[in-house]
Amino acid sequence: MSTSPTPAVQRQRHLETVTQACRQIETSEQPPRLDQLAAQAGLSPGHFQRVFKAVTGLSPKAYSIAARARRAQAELEAASNVTDAIYAAGFSSNGRFYETAPARLGMTPSAWRNGGVGTDIHFALGQCSLGAILVAQSPRGLCAILLGDEPQALLDQFQDRFPQARLIGADPAFEALVAQVVGFVEAPGLGLGLPLDLRGTLFQERVWRALQEIALGETVSYAELARRIGMPTAVRAVARACAANSLAVAIPCHRVVRSDGGLSGYRWGVERKQALLALEAAIRPN
Repeated sequence: MSTSPTPAVQRQRHLETVTQACRQIETSEQPPRLDQLAAQAGLSPGHFQRVFKAVTGLSPKAYSIAARARRAQAELEAASNVTDAIYAAGFSSNGRFYETAPARLGMTPSAWRNGGVGTDIHFALGQCSLGAILVAQSPRGLCAILLGDEPQALLDQFQDRFPQARLIGADPAFEALVAQVVGFVEAPGLGLGLPLDLRGTLFQERVWRALQEIALGETVSYAELARRIGMPTAVRAVARACAANSLAVAIPCHRVVRSDGGLSGYRWGVERKQALLALEAAIRPN
């Protein structure tokens, strides 16, 4: 008599199925159709779509658009012109890419390729209990929450990313938003409630979404985080994705520790990681 798989086994099967589908989407020149992906997974299209979204947080179509947009970002940095980059990334026409470009890039393709030229990015420097803080916002949402010892070093890091953008400071309205972010850093239990402008590879974004699901006051190992995204052998890549996070606390990479529970490297310094974990442990809901 056959028995139904346990929830853990079923979850692992779903992770493997979605991981395979993600790889196919990312490497295909043309976006695979939903029915093709579902047939390869041995599921109905509706069931496959539900499973895919439960694992990745996106529909297969949205994931495909994101994959091509990420390829376009890489191509924009290397190609001699925007049109070449669009076709190299797998878009069938300029129009289809430009429809989704602002949502994925936070700006027009030309602006992205030219270091954010013509794009307004509001920013402000301040102080919090963890030291200096830089908060920046693009048209899509918060694009940076940087922590450090020296304000100038934080500003240099941010300017290096968008050297041609219009960096707008001393904006009273934005200062209020910065105060909200600082308040969240000091009291993470309050929540942030602001849109985030994630800027990473598809793999990095999968890691960052998984990080956001770690409850306040809890920690997971890098190995467990890799398992949660369905890639248990990608522990080092997961650690690199954590290190690439530019939205401190909002994307809580400080909640990831070594398998033995010890603290490891943290982009903003191990002392800050320790302080954040201590703060969250003290306010963790019972």
